[in-house]
Amino acid sequence: MYNINPDSMRRLQTPDAGDLLRRDGSNIASVLERLRRENPRIKQRIEEYLQQIVHGVSGVERIGLGSFETIAIGQQVAGAKAPWSFQATSVSDGTLRALGVLTALFSGNEDRLSPIGIEEPESALHPAAARLLLDALRDASARRQVLVTSHSPDLLDNETLGEREILAVTATAGQTTIGRLDVTARAALENSLFTPGELMRVNQLQPETGSGQQIDLFG
Repeated sequence: MYNINPDSMRRLQTPDAGDLLRRDGSNIASVLERLRRENPRIKQRIEEYLQQIVHGVSGVERIGLGSFETIAIGQQVAGAKAPWSFQATSVSDGTLRALGVLTALFSGNEDRLSPIGIEEPESALHPAAARLLLDALRDASARRQVLVTSHSPDLLDNETLGEREILAVTATAGQTTIGRLDVTARAALENSLFTPGELMRVNQLQPETGSGQQIDLFG
């Protein structure tokens, strides 16, 4: 379960094997370096999505600083012949979170990709980037199961999201209920009357109750 923390990503990192991204993204330099060596196609995919989400980004690399390491992101600058390189300490929260989310989605051992969960992947991103982020989530879900928690109508404001892709959550009197959407929300989506984001804005994404339903998140 990932909750990417830009502050953790900015700190100088002690190199490790880079086989698994930590929950907060604090070893991202080692993970990206391992991808560069062993699976450059996946690293390129991460960079391509990052370039779409954050305009002007040219790539991301691991750089060594004595016995520590960090990342540097290339950025196109008007008038410059080559991209400028910015270390993580000079990069915005939104850019670092997007990079962390993308790395969590696409990294890992290709032979045994486990299900992953990502908390609020859209945090600190411009709302216009939400559709691009959703594309990345769906792309990754072709290889592994991806669970996302979100309070963002912007991420859900997409007419292609089907009711089978969404679980609604409510918390009442200390009891949390997670379920498939209720009949009203399902009908609205099936008939293209609203997007999921529009339903969330008017508090109409509610779980179905009283049906004795069971949800197998990992089936």
